[in-house]
Order: sequence, then C-alpha cells, then structure tokens
Amino acid sequence: MARTALAQFEGAHVPVIVVPYVKSAEQVVEVVQRAAAEEGTIVHTLVDAKLRELLVREARSRNLEAIDLMGPLLSRIARLTGQVPLAQPGLYREIHQAYFDRIDAIEFTVAHDDGKQPEDLPYAEIILLGPSRVGKTPLAMYLSVHGWRVANVPLVKEMPPPPELFEAPRERIVGLLVDPSQLIAHRELRQQRLGTGRKSAYSDNLQLHREIEEARTFYKRKAIRTVDITDKPIEETAEEVIALISRRNK
Repeated sequence: MARTALAQFEGAHVPVIVVPYVKSAEQVVEVVQRAAAEEGTIVHTLVDAKLRELLVREARSRNLEAIDLMGPLLSRIARLTGQVPLAQPGLYREIHQAYFDRIDAIEFTVAHDDGKQPEDLPYAEIILLGPSRVGKTPLAMYLSVHGWRVANVPLVKEMPPPPELFEAPRERIVGLLVDPSQLIAHRELRQQRLGTGRKSAYSDNLQLHREIEEARTFYKRKAIRTVDITDKPIEETAEEVIALISRRNK
C-alpha cells in the first residue's frame, strides 16, 4: 500500500523498509525506535490487537505517525460476522503458501535462464542442460509454473559448463536431446526471425549432428540422465523430467 501510494508522487524518493513477521512486543518497540531515529512514518498491518495497541502507544510517545491498515478492517468484519479475529500473524501466507511458492519458482527460473547466475545452480531443484534451441527455456518456464525452481545451462562447443554445475546434486541434472533434423528447423526459424537467413555453422546439418553427439557423450561421461524431446509436447517432456527427478530423489 505504501508503494502504491508513493507511485502517485512523481519523482518522490521515499525509502520503504519492510519488517515482516512481527510477533512480539520487543519487535514492536524495536521498530518504533528505528522509525523514530529516522523520523519515519509507520504503516502497519498487525492482526494482534495487543501488539497494535502497543505500537500506537509507543508511536505516540515518540510523536510518530502510525497508520493502521488492518485494525479498522478487522473491526468492521468482526461486526459483520459476529466473529472474533484469530489474530494469527502470517495466516494469509500460510493458507496461500502454494501460490507464493509458485511465484518464487517462476522468479528463480527467469533469473537463471540460459546459464545466468551459475553460482546459484546448487539451489535449483531441476537443472536442464542442452545445446542452443533444444527447448530448455520453454520447458523450464512450464516446470516453474508447476512450482519447480529450474535453472538451464547451454552446452556450447569448446566452452566448458560452469564449475558450479558439478557442485549441484547430480540427481537434479537432466540432459536434453533432440533429433538433429528438428533442431535444424528450430535454428533456421530463429535465424529468419533475427534477419540472418544465410547458412552458418549455427544451423549446418553436419555441425548439428556433431553437437548432439557431443552432448550425448558429455551426458554419458558425467552420468547425467537424459530426456529426448523429439516430437513431444512440452507437457509430456515435463512429466518425464519430473518422473526422472522424483525417482532419483527417492
């Protein structure tokens, strides 16, 4: 709410400091002291009535403005329903944890597309490997929507994968393979979209056969299990990847 309000003031640079999971009187006092030291304004959503009352008292004693976003709404709903609020902090997040986990998975996957931030590879739940245009990114995004934190790493000729890849649990790594003829079609289409229609090593038939064979050899040498995505819908490929990961985690 604070950020939404600030967006209405063009050019205003007001820092917003978020203090989550406030559940004790000590935390309330600490927050008020910090706000007083920085001459700030407190905007709060405390659901515990006692903590709200404490915050109001502490803020007044220091001449601080404390804006209560939750108290009036809770009071109104209590009157409408005839029920007493549970006063459990974090209850909304607890109920909707699956949603928040899915958002976290999507954000992680976007941030770790195409080999970005390799230092985080050990924290991925699934790591997809494969040559360019083999379908790593769309598969990773599909898996993330289903709650998996996915990173994908390209296999580039004459360029070794990041060392962090081998620090990750091997059972989370899946190598992708595809029929070279299908890969050629994908790469030629990409060249057309980029406006580089002329032939190059990127879409050369012999070169792509070599890339796939080199990828296959790399997977075998590193004991990485594989999934062949040739002529498969993304849903089927995702099911195979999940089955592979789940089986190896048992």
